[in-house]
Amino acid sequence: MKRTATAKWSGSLKDGSGSLSTQSSVLSDTPYSFEGRFEDADGKSGTNPEELIGAAHAGCFTMQLSHMLAQEGHPADMLETKASVTVSPKDGGGFEITQSHLFLTGKVPGIDHDTFMKLATTAKAGCPVSVALAGTEISLEAKLEE
Repeated sequence: MKRTATAKWSGSLKDGSGSLSTQSSVLSDTPYSFEGRFEDADGKSGTNPEELIGAAHAGCFTMQLSHMLAQEGHPADMLETKASVTVSPKDGGGFEITQSHLFLTGKVPGIDHDTFMKLATTAKAGCPVSVALAGTEISLEAKLEE
């Protein structure tokens, strides 16, 4: 299976701007820019690659964990994951993604904390986006609600 996304850009890095579109049309000419990526502290001026990687990572991990919990006989009532992706200056110039931190909250009837954490850790390591981010530090913080 393949999925596609298209990026358009006009102008220089700092003064230019672009748009992103996805095959599903969830993103359709969604704006992105240098300002939105590196200077806009509230993140409201458009999307950026790191935000999209965060969404992909959170979604992939959460689906993987959901599957694993159901296989163990503990389907989740609710799983919510926030991914915080860090981009930092790179030695020699440019930038690199250095970390993706997953914050998980789960409501899973009948499961104990240790089993929940074991499955969450396994899902973190095994989801396809985590595998694709192999050169990035991936961490997990998880909370099991009653």
